[in-house]
Amino acid sequence: MKNGVIEKILKKRGVVDTQAFLNPDYNATKHDPFLLSDMDKAVRRIIQAVEQNDKVVIYGDYDVDGIAATAILADALPKFGLDISTYTPDRFTEGYGLNMEAVEKLASGGANLVVTVDCGSLSVDEVAEANRLGVDVIVTDHHVVGEKLPEAVAVINPHRKYDKYPFADLAGCGVAFKLVQALQTKLDGLPSGQEKWLLDLVALGTVCDIVPLVNENRNNVYWGLEVLKKTRRAGLRALMAVAKMRPSEVSARQLGFVLGPRLNAAGRLETAKQALELLTTANNTRALELARRLDELNLERRAEQDRIFGEVVLKLEADPDLARGIVVVDGEGWNEGVIGIVASKVMEKYRRPAIVVSKNAAEAKASGRSFGDFALAAAIAATRQYLTKGGGHAAAGGASLATKNIGKWRQALQEFYGSLGLKNQEKFLLPSEDVEAATVSELSLELVEELAKLEPFGMGNERPVFRLSGMSAKYVDRIGKDKNHLKLTIDDGAKQLKLLAFDPPENWFVELGDRVDVWANLEVNEWNGAQSVEGRIAWLEQKS
Repeated sequence: MKNGVIEKILKKRGVVDTQAFLNPDYNATKHDPFLLSDMDKAVRRIIQAVEQNDKVVIYGDYDVDGIAATAILADALPKFGLDISTYTPDRFTEGYGLNMEAVEKLASGGANLVVTVDCGSLSVDEVAEANRLGVDVIVTDHHVVGEKLPEAVAVINPHRKYDKYPFADLAGCGVAFKLVQALQTKLDGLPSGQEKWLLDLVALGTVCDIVPLVNENRNNVYWGLEVLKKTRRAGLRALMAVAKMRPSEVSARQLGFVLGPRLNAAGRLETAKQALELLTTANNTRALELARRLDELNLERRAEQDRIFGEVVLKLEADPDLARGIVVVDGEGWNEGVIGIVASKVMEKYRRPAIVVSKNAAEAKASGRSFGDFALAAAIAATRQYLTKGGGHAAAGGASLATKNIGKWRQALQEFYGSLGLKNQEKFLLPSEDVEAATVSELSLELVEELAKLEPFGMGNERPVFRLSGMSAKYVDRIGKDKNHLKLTIDDGAKQLKLLAFDPPENWFVELGDRVDVWANLEVNEWNGAQSVEGRIAWLEQKS
């Protein structure tokens, strides 16, 4: 099977130029940053800031994408001669995006120019207030834009109507990076090519924000991983050490499942300023202190997340109607920093778009996840009359509202979902096999090594899925502390393959001797110096 398998996979995925995909050329897909609307205006205002010695504040979101984007500009802008500081809002007291109190605080502190990263596209009133107070604003963002844009000096967002940029799916850090590339053409301080040292941060934010790893994103992550292997950042080196990662073997999966959660934990439980300091400090001792703290917070985050998820499941089991259509479930005092992760787990378990709402007596915060043809940002926009704030992407979004309006909002969301007439949405959660394997013997170590050429894997370039049909279940075991994980060995009559599934549906725990069809990703398992092929189950069906 090894011969030609890469070409077959790429052809099925619609990739025309195989060599360009397998050997990304940084310059070939480095689109002209001035194709982004208002980029020229932003560059002119920043040149003016250099000439006038303005005080510039980088205002970033508190997730990994926003933190990485803030760190990118905090690294690059001083090289162009700018006097900068950073501002990261508090998730719990300020919420997402620009807010009036922060605008007033920055104005009173003498800021002349605010550059937002990963936020600002919906901040019409806040930008107007900044203008009134004599503070200019440049918005760099990638979230869905509203009908009315903020009256900022520039609004740089590839999702703007009539935008001419050829790739709309940049993460927030990717848009910030385009600003750096544009400034390089007009200002001295960061010679062409030296911006590549920022790609470790671009890769981190891009992977963690789950944008498609195609086109410019793929190239930035591909080369960003190479930069990360020899990163100059004390914080990233410390975080990899604490997480027991080898820099030379770093992958996109480790960005998303090892480094990202630790960086996010700071903003979810305490303050994202700790994560930003980690990415920007040059002090090795301080970096290690921060990395250890983020590791501790991540453990706390996981415990809190599991507790809330358990409560959500109990609510949904007690009232099955809540799990029909779009799931909207609320609870008293749930940590709003982790409800987004819980929503993702609810979506996976119930195979429905899910919104989890944390409420107190007066106010509520919501975070949701979606898939397929149901765009969460559109649902939030359509039900805005019940919200005080809201926005997001097609696949993720958040909102604030009065607690008394939760019931009305839930009803409005269900009506909006129903009005779309969506059918068979679960198909979007089912894996589509890239390769049909007739026997286990075809799945060799050499094949797995060949598949590594397709990395980095992520949204839009998922790990290849192999389908094995009519296999016999030779070993079935429940593993883990709560016995909720599956260890399965399948047999094709000549050779066996070990498979794992974490927290799978109950019907995946088949009986010995059952015939099954399995869709799986392949991995290399190392034990006592020996290597073997192992599978991670993406889907399983029992043969009747």
